[in-house]
Amino acid sequence: MKMLTTKRLLIGLLTLASASFALADDFRVGYVNTERIFREANSAISAQTKLQQEFSKREKELVELGNSLKTSSEKFERDAPTLSESQRLTRQRQIADQDREFQRKRREFQEDLNARKNEEFQLVLERANKVVRQVAEAEKYDLILQEAVYINPKHDITEKVIKAINAQTPATSSGSNAK
Repeated sequence: MKMLTTKRLLIGLLTLASASFALADDFRVGYVNTERIFREANSAISAQTKLQQEFSKREKELVELGNSLKTSSEKFERDAPTLSESQRLTRQRQIADQDREFQRKRREFQEDLNARKNEEFQLVLERANKVVRQVAEAEKYDLILQEAVYINPKHDITEKVIKAINAQTPATSSGSNAK
């Protein structure tokens, strides 16, 4: 009984497969490389510039705080042999406090930067997806993939999408999205 059911299933699958191969000539597939869009589209470049401007001051402060911590630590290492036990413990505590503060600020900076990056690139992705839909409809694609293990380059429509995005968002020298 199971053998008969398995044969019927196999015949059904083969019939379905052969029918889909007959339709395959009309089936158009495209691929979009999202990472490339994030690197090359004007809106993505603008978002990166905006983030750089927004976070450069805090990043500079972090670098200065890190350098100060390094200098304090090096000075402590040089001075440690000549310090009394209480002075050494006090300086160790100060450096540990300074290090904790540095680590906290660095962690906050990274969290804030990641959150803003996600916000900005979500907007870029939404714009890109809208353009992908427009290209797919205009050129009568049946399926557009954004992630794949392998894709034949002839199906890659990333360049068309980037050009369409850039036509909507011209490059600007100030990093803002001017239209």
